[in-house]
This record gives sequence, C-alpha cells and structure tokens, in this order.
Amino acid sequence: MAWRAVGKKGIRASLVQALTVGSRDTLLSTSKCTLENTTRALFTSFRHLQGFHFNSVICGANEDVYCLDNRCLLRCFHASPTLLARRKEDASLGLKMSERWKVLNNGKFSKRKKEAKPPVETPYLPPKLKRGAKSLSDKTIEIFEGMTVVELAKHCGESIATVQHIIVNVGEKIDSEFDPLSIDIAELVAMEIGVNVCRLHSGDGAHVVARSPVVTVMGHVDHGKTSLLDALRQTSLAAKEAGGITQHLGAFVVGMQSGASITFLDTPGHAAFSAMRARGAAVTDIVVLVVAADDGVMPQTLEAMSHARAANVPIVVAINKCDKPDANPERVKVQLAAEGLPLEEMGGDVQVVEVSAINKVGLDKLEDALLLQAELMDLSARIDGPAQAYVVEARLDKGRGPLATAIVKAGTLVCGQHVVVGAKWGRIRSIRDMATKAIAQARPAMPVEIEGLKGLPMAGDDIVVVESEERARMLSEGRKKKFEKDRLTKLEEERTKTSESEEEEVETKPKQVEVPMIVKADVQGTVQAVTDAVKNLNSSQVLVKVVHAGVGPISQSDIDMAQACGACIVGFNVRDPPSSIALAATQAKVKIKLHRVIYHLLEDIGNFIVEKAPGTLETQIAGEAQVLNIFELKGRSKAKGDDVKIAGCRVIDGRFTKSSTLRLLRSGEVVFEGSCASLKREKQDVEAVGKGNDCGLVIKDCFDFQVGDVIQCLVQVNRKPKFVSSESGTVRIEC
Repeated sequence: MAWRAVGKKGIRASLVQALTVGSRDTLLSTSKCTLENTTRALFTSFRHLQGFHFNSVICGANEDVYCLDNRCLLRCFHASPTLLARRKEDASLGLKMSERWKVLNNGKFSKRKKEAKPPVETPYLPPKLKRGAKSLSDKTIEIFEGMTVVELAKHCGESIATVQHIIVNVGEKIDSEFDPLSIDIAELVAMEIGVNVCRLHSGDGAHVVARSPVVTVMGHVDHGKTSLLDALRQTSLAAKEAGGITQHLGAFVVGMQSGASITFLDTPGHAAFSAMRARGAAVTDIVVLVVAADDGVMPQTLEAMSHARAANVPIVVAINKCDKPDANPERVKVQLAAEGLPLEEMGGDVQVVEVSAINKVGLDKLEDALLLQAELMDLSARIDGPAQAYVVEARLDKGRGPLATAIVKAGTLVCGQHVVVGAKWGRIRSIRDMATKAIAQARPAMPVEIEGLKGLPMAGDDIVVVESEERARMLSEGRKKKFEKDRLTKLEEERTKTSESEEEEVETKPKQVEVPMIVKADVQGTVQAVTDAVKNLNSSQVLVKVVHAGVGPISQSDIDMAQACGACIVGFNVRDPPSSIALAATQAKVKIKLHRVIYHLLEDIGNFIVEKAPGTLETQIAGEAQVLNIFELKGRSKAKGDDVKIAGCRVIDGRFTKSSTLRLLRSGEVVFEGSCASLKREKQDVEAVGKGNDCGLVIKDCFDFQVGDVIQCLVQVNRKPKFVSSESGTVRIEC
C-alpha cells in the first residue's frame, strides 16, 4: 500500500509542476523538448497506478499530438505571443474572429448582433379549419348488430382511434378494433360524429311467417275514402267527422268475407295534410287510390300517386261513386293513363275496380284485387326478436299521458319492454288494439296504441326496443343532442340566406310584418299539418312565425307566452278553454281562434293575416274634370298674393277633393302635376265636388290652362293583400 501512496503523491507533484509552469503564454510557448520530458515524467508516474498499462510512448518529432497507444494526450497549438497579439488587434478592428478565439479572449460567447432587415410583405394565408361534424342531411350510414369498430369507422369516414375514443366516452369497454358492437352503441357513436343512421336487422335464423297486408287509402278530398272504409267495416265513421271530411290518420283491421284480415290506413284528402299522406305511403304495402267517377283526377290524386311512386308501393285504383248519374269511369281511366299510370286494361299492371260505397257495389272485387296483390308480393315478417314499429300518430291523453299509435313492422312488441321513440323513451305500460282492448303483445302488421312514454313523440318516428332503462336514457339523450345540433345548424343557414337576400334587395323589398302564432291541436299529425299550412301563408308583406306548437288544450302557459310575444293562439280540434283561461286571455288581449274544420281554420287565419298586412300604397284616379273656361285674377295686392289662373271645370267622372293631388292632361300627355290650392263651387269653398257638378279650382304654381284640358284627381290608396282559396283546398296570400 505504501507504493500506491507514493505513486499518487508523485503523480500529483508531477501534474502540479507541469501545469503551473509560468503563465498561460509561457505554457503555450513551451518547446517540444520540454513537453516531451514532462510527458515522459507523467507516464512514468502513471505506471504505479493499478489498471493502467502503457507499452510505449510515441512522440513524433514533427507531430502536433503526443499520444500513447493511439490515444490522444496533448495537443500543441503552435501559437506565439506575436500571433496572439495580432489576433487580438484584428478583433479590435472589427475583423472576423473565430468563436474559439472569442472564448480565449473574453471567456464566454458573445451573440452576434442581427442586422435590421426591412419587412417582407407576404400574402395572408388563413389557418386550416378543423373538419366539422356533418349535418343530418349530408350523410346516412347503415348500421347493424355486431358490426366491428373497423367497419363503423369506415362507414363514418373517421379514424379508428376517434371511434374508439367515442366508444370509451359513452361507457363501453372494447379490447380491439375487431370487437363487435351493439346496434345502440353504433348509433350513439354515429350521432356523436354527426351522421344519420339507418338500422338494418338481419333475419338469419329468425322465425318468419306470412303477415297481413297494410293498405293505405289515399285520394282527393270528398272522393269517398272514409265511406269506402265504412262499407268494408260496416261502420259509419264518415257521418261523425267534423265537416264531413277526414282530418286524422286512422288505422283499422278489417276482417274480409274470405276470412283474411287487412290493415287499413285512412288518410285525409285535404291539401294541408300532405305529410300525413306521405307517412301513410311510407309504412304501407299497397295504396288504394280512390277517384270519384263524377269528378275525375284532382290535385291530391296526383299527389297521392307521387307519394306511392316515391315509396315504391304498388297501386290499386278504386273508382268510387259509380252509381251517380253523371259518373264516367272511362274518362277517369283515360286521365289516369295520361298521368303515366299503367292500367291493366291498357297493358299495364295496375288493377282498376269500379265500386260504390253507398250502395256497397264492387266491394268483393276490391277485396279480391287487394288479396291478389298481396299474394304476388309474398308478404312475410319475423315474429321473434326485438320489434320494429312505426309511429303513425301521437296524442296526449289527460288521464293516460302520451299515447302513440303505431304499426308493428317486424318482431313482437311486448308489455314491459324499454323503447326509444325518436328522442323520447319509456317503458311500455300497456298495449291496446284499435278497439281499445288491452293485449299482452303485438305481432307484425298490427296497429296498436302504446302507453308509457316519457314524452310525446313525433309522427313518423321509429320505435326501437332496447335492453335496459340505462341504454334507453343514453340513446334518447344522444338523439336529443343530435336533433338540437341539426336544428341550430339549419337556423344558422336560414339566417345567413336571409341576411344575404336582405343585402341584395334592401331597396326593392317591401316592408314585411311578422305575425307570431301559437298552434295547439289534438294529435301530433294535425299539429304538423296546421303548422305547415300556416307557414304556407307567408307573403312579401307578412311573415308568419310559429313560436310554439304542441298537443293538448290551451293552458295558462300558452296565454303567458302569447302575451309576451304578442302572438295569436290557434286551436284545432281542442276543447274550449275553461272560463279562467278565457278570462286571462281577454285581460291579456290575446286572440284565441278555435276551429274543428280545416277549411274554416285556414280561412280565419288568412283573413287575420290580411288585417295585419301593411299593404302597398297605390295611386288611383278618383275623378276627372274637363276645363270649360279660364279666369284670371290680376293686380292683386301683396296681402292677397300673386296673380292666379282659375280653371272652370265640370266633373265628368268620380269625385274631386281639395286634399288630393291634381294632374293636368293635354292630348293625353301629362302637362303638370301638383296640389290643389283652392276648390270652389258657386263662390263657396268646398272640400269635395261630385260627378256632374261645376267647380273652379286652382293648381298650385300652374298657369298653363287651356280650354279642353282634362284634370285628374289622384288619391293614395293602401291596397291590402287578398286571401285566395282554391277548390282543391290550397290557400295562399296574393299581394
């Protein structure tokens, strides 16, 4: 151990002696011999340390580096005091100096000053916006039970990582992108992304049976649709309807004479119920097009044909009222063929049956035609698994709450199941058939009334059966957010279009008055029909704005809302409000319009809108007079005014008033136009002169009268728009 201590002391002494020889300049100017001797002395001392083995020392005579076994030890810079002084002088003069010499001279780096450069004008590039969620109308994808994350991401056009992140946020656990998803989770993910979905249900392994056809009766108003159904059912509903017309969408199961059963949907024929007819065509298998033999093809007949073609549904034509003396079925067939309907008699595939609902003639032929069409279509549906149903109507009952009339399309609907209907959800408390009889379950093609929903759904919504209440709540909340997002997007687009059109037509666009309204009706379908009909009454002068639309009787909250926004309340097929509500409406000066017939409702609303319209000012000729003589008053004093010319006239048409504007015509051309300064009859100042009377008048600043000239009396008239109703039921406001 002694030699180790001596060795360490020797190394330290040698290093101190070698590194403290003189100043920095002396060390740099040391000769190669001194460096060589110092190096040999150092490595002689290193040999006493354990772990260091050096075989030889290589010192090149002309080398810059002294190394041991190819290892760098010392480097000679070959610098002298003279060279160092010259480098310092160059730096003081501002000449370029390397960074290494800056370190040696200053002991630290110095930042180079940046030269000021003039700014460069570059074009502005807007930042790239993130891709927003697509709206409901942009994209629709098909989803099904058991689709994987990869398939869902491909359908939605998003990355797998994004879809996985959304799945985790909704509370679902996944292990890989190939895990199957339930159809409810797939819909939640799609709604979060911003796309619409279409549910597909597989029938593999399901029990499929034949089902009854669903037949929708469509046609023009007052062509006998409900009377035909009454003849088939042996009832008399048409006599009980308000105004003698159908104003609701009804569903019935009719047992035919052959023993088969057919589900019928009765649709209104008035022009205001176009959405109801579209819903009926969307859920049906066959459309019965009823045409009156004495009336022929009418506008709603053509609309029913277009609805059936859009839904790709076969048509069976029933020519009704063939018992009337002026009935002409052949003319009806020619009109239908002219509209592009291929009838069997003309080589097509559309069956035509001549019937009479009053005399019950041809009903057996209509039954055979419907059953034959259903047999050709080979209608069947699965009866096991979750049910698929379609809401045809919804209403609010005072004792039972929200009720939805639906037709089951597939599966079996059972009491106690949790369902999601549009953005509403609930647990089915009871199921009733159309005879209000409680049943435990509903099979395909059965119209039923469902009770137990948490809110009133929209007519046309699909009924989806889910496994638990939690899943029903989650799906309902997701749909509510999606609907609200789409609604706000649509409002923003409409606001943008409106602002652009206002900027373009700021000078030519007449003054427009906004008329707010609150619509209340008995069922959801009529609410939508009345709302659409009221909005169709918009014109260039009046903008009808429906601030609220709901199902049920008029309440105090409706009165408060109407008072706050100055709206008129429109009630259709609702009971009269109680005396307290009527008194509150009178005190708040809120108008309530109650009707049970759509014709009367639209006429009343149309006249109300006409009253609210500001109208347009027009110049009309109120009277004409012919100049018979001219009188001049000269030399008048300054107090009485300047000289004047008086035209002695006789009124040949209409009436002259002193406050009106007068126009002087000569040979049919306008010579002068100005206000009336004086109007006298028999030396008395008068305000008006009627037809056949003589008068004297003075036009302000006009002195060029001639015998035979014609003077017209002009008045400004405020012309109101006109409410127009056609025979087909369509209404409009003409300005």
